[in-house]
Amino acid sequence: MGAAHLAPGPHCRGAHCLANGIRLHYLDFNPDAAGAPILLLPGITSPAATWAFVAQPLAATRRVIVPDLRGRGLSESRAGLGYALEDYAQDALGLVDGLGLRQPVILGHSMGARIAIRLAARSPGVVSRLILADPPLSGPGRAPYPTPLSSYLAAHEAASRGATVEAFRPLTPGWSDAQIALRLEWLPTCSVEAITRSHAGFHEEDIFPDLPLLDVPTLLVFALRAKVVSADAASEMVRRMPNGRAIGIDAGHMIPWDNLDDFLTAITAFLDQG
Repeated sequence: MGAAHLAPGPHCRGAHCLANGIRLHYLDFNPDAAGAPILLLPGITSPAATWAFVAQPLAATRRVIVPDLRGRGLSESRAGLGYALEDYAQDALGLVDGLGLRQPVILGHSMGARIAIRLAARSPGVVSRLILADPPLSGPGRAPYPTPLSSYLAAHEAASRGATVEAFRPLTPGWSDAQIALRLEWLPTCSVEAITRSHAGFHEEDIFPDLPLLDVPTLLVFALRAKVVSADAASEMVRRMPNGRAIGIDAGHMIPWDNLDDFLTAITAFLDQG
């Protein structure tokens, strides 16, 4: 995938919105499209620009909004900003309200999937469908998240010190040069406090009580080559959700980076079910 395919593109605009009392930056793809929009919530160290290559094909027929989560990218970042799951969920709700999104589809990856779960559970009727891509299932009484905090901080430090694409490649061996370069560009914008406190939240906050409250069609997309969501855990999630289903994708945790075609196929089929 070339660099041109990673740029936001001519049918995307960047803007800011005051949501939940803070300034959030977002990319808005195909803003004039009809139908239910998609609010795409990235993970712990993935600002909006790094998801443009996924948003672009999804925006062929729909509006797609991808925010920089608080403490990341061009969104507000300051000492003492809260990074609890509830903070993120209220930010997402603020974007839905502030942008006038009517019953959007929420697509969340990793931490973004946990945010999507909390948003839908606490705000019934706000969203129309949920797509949960490899959410961390760690929490009180559960196995720890498989990627330690030290890995995130080491990658952040390397990018902040100007690591080259070749030096960074061992951390993301299956990625293209353009994808690695984009990560190196945006990873330093992620606050260390945001990363640290969010990673702690993976272990301190429990999303399982929220699952029975998800009253909309929900698709769990889990990575078959990662250790975040096992097949057994996926089955457990589906049993707990009133209207859930699951599909495994042959990919690592960063699913669309490893297998974009199957990721988009699964999402499109789910959305086309009406």
